[in-house]
Amino acid sequence: MEIKFRKADIGDIPVIAQLADAIWRKHYPSIISIAQIDYMLKEMYSQQALQEQMKEGHQFTLVYVNEISSGYISVSSHDRRNYYINKFYVDVNEHRKGIGSLLLQHIIKQLPDAETFELAVNRENYKAVNFYFKNGFTIKHSFDLHIGNGFYMNDYMMEKKMVK
Repeated sequence: MEIKFRKADIGDIPVIAQLADAIWRKHYPSIISIAQIDYMLKEMYSQQALQEQMKEGHQFTLVYVNEISSGYISVSSHDRRNYYINKFYVDVNEHRKGIGSLLLQHIIKQLPDAETFELAVNRENYKAVNFYFKNGFTIKHSFDLHIGNGFYMNDYMMEKKMVK
């Protein structure tokens, strides 16, 4: 299995949107409703939304498995020490092969001055929560965020502190 990473740019927005649509529709129906999936994909993965995220400094990296785009991660920071992982998804068919851990390690290596990484993950997404535990994250707190249209994100805020 050949794994490659590539920094994404505006030209990769269709690839990111397609990956999101496929991954979310496979992974999330047992966690959130199809209506919420549709709403969140529209709000967070439209051409305009992704362009705005990139303009705001969200750095996207794509992962390729045997030359096929298989996932992505997006990170941002206001101080270049503390980072927020905005998006982190790997094709469901590629789960449990170490690809997510390799992608996370790749990002960490790209940011040697990082002190912390934070992210929000759905509390019912046990597979992801356990993945983050395995990769050194801890739960800081839980929260419920109204995201519009009557939908809520019921998440954990998780954090990984980097040891220097």
